Amino acid sequence: MRSPHGFLVSEKFDGVRAVWDGKVLRFRSGRPISAPVWFTSALPRQSLDGELWMGRGTFDRLSGVVRQMVPNDEAWRAVKYMVFDAPGHVAAYADRVRGVQLALAAARVPWLIPVGHQTVKDAQDLQTLLADTVRQGGEGLMLHRADALWQSGRSDALYKYKPDLDEEGLVVGHQPGKGRLTHQTGALLLETPQGQRFALGSGLSDALRRDPPPVGAWVTYRYQDRTPSGLPRFASFVRVRDPE
Repeated sequence: MRSPHGFLVSEKFDGVRAVWDGKVLRFRSGRPISAPVWFTSALPRQSLDGELWMGRGTFDRLSGVVRQMVPNDEAWRAVKYMVFDAPGHVAAYADRVRGVQLALAAARVPWLIPVGHQTVKDAQDLQTLLADTVRQGGEGLMLHRADALWQSGRSDALYKYKPDLDEEGLVVGHQPGKGRLTHQTGALLLETPQGQRFALGSGLSDALRRDPPPVGAWVTYRYQDRTPSGLPRFASFVRVRDPE
């Protein structure tokens, strides 16, 4: 169990990642998000990083709203921008969090919300906080080293803490089904970020078996741990990653 000493802890929101550069709101891929003008005009003229979110357990509905080329004004009224960082600012994470809080307080709009952070005493208290968060419908926790300077890309200063691990894999093929699944997809052949390949069949709906994600698509899967060879153990399909 990881020690939370020196980390700021926040809830992991199951939303759509959105980066604001002071002028344009974009997906993590860099593609602009078609948000209503009233939504973006209220954002401060500084860089922000966060999650578009509609509440726990609403990812599919949220994804449908924020990926429309013509924004549905009424639907966007339920979207919040949960901000957890200020990219590019040369300061420790704890200082960047305080700067975000001040900037969003000055904006004074209800859909612009700084992600709450807290310190946790020890590993046991961290486990208790995780259990409480999951029991209330949350996905898990994020641990960010309080003294870490900002850097682009993945960093060892940030950790996900969840009951199950998750990862994204590249679809490189399809395995045919047997028995009830004859003439359907029995499993997706995935390539992990580490370059290993494995078959993922658990968690696929009948609809996805009839019309599986194509080769080249990215999918998210959950797993409990890894085998001695490094492959995900007890992996289960979660969703197809929307193209951005």
